[in-house]
Amino acid sequence: MSPLKWSDAEEIAIRLYESKPQQDPLQVRFTDLHQWVCELEDFDDDQSASNEGLLEAIQMAWLEEWQETQE
Repeated sequence: MSPLKWSDAEEIAIRLYESKPQQDPLQVRFTDLHQWVCELEDFDDDQSASNEGLLEAIQMAWLEEWQETQE
């Protein structure tokens, strides 16, 4: 499996959902989201290269994954 980068919002979202299935993504602070992404096993990118837009894209993709199970 190839290393995850900040731009891999969909794959990161899937991994976050799998590791935290009960977590409402809209209740996660960006500081926590940043940490959780950096802690993913296959994440291999510059930790300081994230920005609000990238974190929001990850959060919205995670929200889609999470909402599918809430219905």
